[in-house]
Amino acid sequence: MDQPQLQSSPPGVPVSGQSTKAVRWKALYKKLAKNKAAMAGAFIVLFFVLMAILAPLLATHDPNEMVVTDKLQSPSSEHWLGTDDVGRDIFSRLLFGARVSLTVGFLSTLLGAVAGVILGIIAGYYGRWIDSLIMRICDVLLAFPGILLALAIVSVLGASTINVIYAVAFFAVPTFARIVRGSTLSIKKLEFIDAIRAMGSSDFRIIFKHILPNILSPIIVQATLYIASAIITASALSFLGLGTKPPTAEWGAMLSAGRHYISQAPHITLFPGIAILLVVIGFNLFGDGLRDALDPKTKNN
Repeated sequence: MDQPQLQSSPPGVPVSGQSTKAVRWKALYKKLAKNKAAMAGAFIVLFFVLMAILAPLLATHDPNEMVVTDKLQSPSSEHWLGTDDVGRDIFSRLLFGARVSLTVGFLSTLLGAVAGVILGIIAGYYGRWIDSLIMRICDVLLAFPGILLALAIVSVLGASTINVIYAVAFFAVPTFARIVRGSTLSIKKLEFIDAIRAMGSSDFRIIFKHILPNILSPIIVQATLYIASAIITASALSFLGLGTKPPTAEWGAMLSAGRHYISQAPHITLFPGIAILLVVIGFNLFGDGLRDALDPKTKNN
């Protein structure tokens, strides 16, 4: 009698859930690796993140130390990027300023995304009057320019880094809510959701176990792109004197302090301006590449 032969898995089909995740991450990396702009953006972002983490080790001077006799010095071997109007080392302040700017960008995006995702899923899943109420509130918030809304919030709460985070996060909520609502509406109409509901699963389980994992891609892409906007908004608030309080190093505040000496010592505004420009370009390039890589319509080559 012939012995039954065990059938192996078809080629390319993973045998475990863990290997499935590995295959997905590998496929995502391959798509990103083919996009030179996305990889350039990723390296720029990684560079600034490492710069912020290693700031205490890389700084050549105390970022808040004032040496009036050294004020407005041009870049030199002692002060690599020169000094500001009160003699503080710009290179050291640029390093520590990266910490503040990136922290505001990441935390405000995280807070706004969490609140927006919750509201968007509730609106898309339950619909009817809940959907109408949440979306009308979002429409009202989106009618205001982001910087004006952030200005109003910071003016009420007071100037500080934490209040800037709250203000920037508040404006992120309606954007994430609208994106998540649209994705939820398309997912909840699929047959497998009806089957899960017929099996007696609770709304909580359906939303967070079956709908949310299937709409993570647009959330991740929007979060990556919004970090750049958050950094610009936070820098603008600090430039206007409503952000991080001195003497804490922050790129927008450094721009504000150097604008009075732009003809006499342009390096004071040049270097923080370049830093803001590069980190925003980096997040935008990486976000665009991530969007293309996560797009299901994109064919694998």
